[in-house]
Amino acid sequence: MLDIKIIRENPGLVKKAMDNRHESSAIIDDILRIDTDRRQNISKLDGLRQERKTISSTEREKAQERGRALREEIQAMEEEVNKLDAQMQDLLLQVPNIPQSDVPLGKDDTENVTVRTWGEPKKLNFKALPHWELGEKLDIIDFERGVKLSGTRFYVLKGMGARLQRALIAYFLDLHTNEQGYREIYPPFMVKRECMVGAGQLPKFAENIYHDAEEDYWFVGTAEIPLTNLHRDEILNADDLPIHYCAYTPCFRREKMSAGKDTRGIKRGHQFDKVEMYKFVTPETSEEELEKLTRNAEDTCQKLGLAYRVRVLCTGDIGFAAVKTYDIDVWSPGCEEWLEVSSCSNDADFQARRTNVRYRPTPDAKPQFVHTLNGSGLGLPRTLIAVMENYQQPDGSIAVPEVLQKYVGAKVIK
Repeated sequence: MLDIKIIRENPGLVKKAMDNRHESSAIIDDILRIDTDRRQNISKLDGLRQERKTISSTEREKAQERGRALREEIQAMEEEVNKLDAQMQDLLLQVPNIPQSDVPLGKDDTENVTVRTWGEPKKLNFKALPHWELGEKLDIIDFERGVKLSGTRFYVLKGMGARLQRALIAYFLDLHTNEQGYREIYPPFMVKRECMVGAGQLPKFAENIYHDAEEDYWFVGTAEIPLTNLHRDEILNADDLPIHYCAYTPCFRREKMSAGKDTRGIKRGHQFDKVEMYKFVTPETSEEELEKLTRNAEDTCQKLGLAYRVRVLCTGDIGFAAVKTYDIDVWSPGCEEWLEVSSCSNDADFQARRTNVRYRPTPDAKPQFVHTLNGSGLGLPRTLIAVMENYQQPDGSIAVPEVLQKYVGAKVIK
């Protein structure tokens, strides 16, 4: 959530940022109008309350009559202010974050900018098969039974396919915790509505989220959501920052916004697994922490031997809560495309304002909002796809990357 002072004092900046995101900025005028009405009503309310305190006691009967009238006026004015507060809050929750000045301008993902690459996209000396053919030939992916159980965009991993998926998750968590300095969290996979709001998922993405209406539980689409809310309404100790967490969760998304895309294989489904990295940091360090976070995700790709590119997202593709985002795409020779396996974002104080997570720079200082960052480390099933397709062999088997062999318990899947 943006600070209302920024909108109030520099509406042109906010409108320009929304225009650069290719979103309508008309909502800013609505916010300014409601803000003006609200402040005027608060001023009147303060005046009425002051008058109530100073009614003369000499003319007791008249004072009582005026007192009764003031109570009614104050009650009506309080209701009006509360109504305006609710309208203001609803509108502010719909305003995206302001991208950093170094984020490239662009309309969509075709204008994202590659900032570095690692490795050479693998060219196999035989016909590379896509993962859906590999998976069926090796009997490790079952599309037919996935559809039978749950419908389109679902699948079943079998035998060594399931083991390879589990190995990747375990490896990611071990790497983050043992080598990169993250603390593992096992969070709930369903959260309260306010947690979705705090993470910036509601109201923006309501149509893409699975929801238990009876209990008002929301299924997470990423571990970022519970991690964002882990310190909700807390004032953290400055000495404890930065805090680095990682967490595995299954993730649930309705994929309504991607209807018709990537219908073959397991690239895009309503349920998938992901290991997430998350940081609570001081404002002065958040840009540096984003670079470190991205390097952690890159390190994971390098240890798997997967060629990748790092792209900074343009204003038309950057996420709702982010001020800057790097995507990491790995090359997959069977699909013959780049697959996004990580998205690393600095959200500045946007989520912290929604969740009221603060810290004191010094023991006697006024609390300030922390900055939050998040990044996939890495996302599945796309990493699984990349491993299968890059490590396939002429006989149709799949060599297991060295770092995964102790988790898989085998060197080859055949």
